[in-house]
Amino acid sequence: MTFDLLDLASDLERREDGIWFARQQSAVSYPEHGHATCLQIEDQSFWFRHRNRCIASVAHRFTPNGTLLDIGGGNGYVAKGLNDAGIACALLEPGVDGALAAHARGVDPVICARLEDIGAAAGSVDAAGMFDVLEHIEDEAGALQQVHALLKPGGRLFLTVPAYAFLHSADDVMAGHFRRYTVRSLERALTANGFRLEYATYIFAPLPPIVLLFRTIPTLLRLRRPEDAEEQSAEELGRQGITTRIVDRILDSEARRVEAGRIIPFGTSCLAVCTKD
Repeated sequence: MTFDLLDLASDLERREDGIWFARQQSAVSYPEHGHATCLQIEDQSFWFRHRNRCIASVAHRFTPNGTLLDIGGGNGYVAKGLNDAGIACALLEPGVDGALAAHARGVDPVICARLEDIGAAAGSVDAAGMFDVLEHIEDEAGALQQVHALLKPGGRLFLTVPAYAFLHSADDVMAGHFRRYTVRSLERALTANGFRLEYATYIFAPLPPIVLLFRTIPTLLRLRRPEDAEEQSAEELGRQGITTRIVDRILDSEARRVEAGRIIPFGTSCLAVCTKD
């Protein structure tokens, strides 16, 4: 670690399980069993593998000056991937189940709290990540301003968010999403709150028609309900077979393009890097 946690945040205490907790715990917009569902599929899912590869590649191209704080980091899948790739990463996760899973994966330190509950000092963090987090926060501007204040001058923020409002489905409702983005709308949100965009692209280019056909349209026809979407999504992401192997090969080509700094023109997620301006 390149910062002391108690210097970073005054409202933390370390408990016997080795995890840091905020003295105040607040509610979040995330399904109750979401972490447990993800934990079952993360290690075998093409979606999580590919997202990690793309995140790690941009973290290497835009290397943080110190430790990256993974805000809303869930089970620690991204944080562990970044650590394994040589990028120092700490994790901030408000869900106890997610924090425990991240700690079990070997991520250290793990802070179980929301960002607004830890009493963080302004200008105390070198870099931050919000990987499929911003869409869960109703007050988008407030969240970005908080992270902006937390970062040191010139500090970087790395993000992924779901793409395209027309792909909204029961899965978004189940997951607690307030919005989906385009690269342009994400850039507008970032620049409006004091960030300068350095790189942005779509990822998962093969998936928009698949999501449209198997999630969005069934939702519009009331054949896919939010209460069923969590289990259905887990089955889809965890499924292995010839189709998944084909998608893996296509995504391998996409990952190489991201590693080279090229732009993917469409996809089901946006990936961005920006700097505190």
